Amino acid sequence: MHMVATPNRRMQQVLKASMGLTFAYVLATFIFGLKAHSLALISEAGHNLSDLLAIVLSYVAVYFQGRPANDTKTFGYQRAGVLAAFVNALTLVVLSIWIFITAIERLRTPVAVQPDVMMIVAAGGVLMNGTVAALLWRFSGDVNIRSVFLHMLGDTLSTAAVIVGGAVILFTGISWVDPVLSLLIALMILWSSLGILRETLNILLEGTPRNMQLSAVRDAMATVPGVLDVHDLHVWSLGESSHALASHVTVREMPASECASILTEINDRLRKLFHITHTTIQFETSGCETTHGCSSPPEPEAVGAHDHGHSH
Repeated sequence: MHMVATPNRRMQQVLKASMGLTFAYVLATFIFGLKAHSLALISEAGHNLSDLLAIVLSYVAVYFQGRPANDTKTFGYQRAGVLAAFVNALTLVVLSIWIFITAIERLRTPVAVQPDVMMIVAAGGVLMNGTVAALLWRFSGDVNIRSVFLHMLGDTLSTAAVIVGGAVILFTGISWVDPVLSLLIALMILWSSLGILRETLNILLEGTPRNMQLSAVRDAMATVPGVLDVHDLHVWSLGESSHALASHVTVREMPASECASILTEINDRLRKLFHITHTTIQFETSGCETTHGCSSPPEPEAVGAHDHGHSH
């Protein structure tokens, strides 16, 4: 446990620093966007707000990963980050729609913008986003942090586009470049938000985890020697990367010790092939009328619930 704690603490420190930098830039882009009448800068504030939310969610996820389950939260707090991500994604969809409507109005009725302010603030954004991306790069092996790193990298590019837009307005005087840039940024927000909505909604509705085929899980279990049939199979996500499984498995009538070895083999396969660490497997026998999974009354752990996630 000591090997995990220190990187987690460092990860939290980096995420806190990233939150501070991003929050300062969100305020700056919004305030200067209003002053410069630049919808592109205001859109950037919205876009970077999505980054801030992503960093906050990652921080919450890292924090809650260390919280143990209890009698009222038997699965722990793994879905807190997923629920927050779902709500935040909905908010970002509304934000992107507002930017779309405002940008179309700006195209119809152009407003003079201050390209020099646009360029200065956007240059600060490139520096800020680049710094945060560099801080997060050290921990990008973690899928949670990697998603935020890619988010920040993408924003570095979109902020650079605002600088280009400012330069175009400065040298040509074409003001419609500003609302067009804001439309492109709104599309980026909408695209990333819809992806988060799909993923989080699937977890909240206890759908089969993304990139996992139920038929492949069934085949892996059914091909274990001694297994005759696998049915009533359910696989769902507890959190973004924590998966659980419940199933009925039919075996021939056999001693309890053989049942236990079959259960161990099933769980080993599920862990290695699909990263499923929490399983509840009910054994049924073929060709006998006993209510137990095996011919002799087995120990509950051998044929009932088995949880690798809590074993040591």
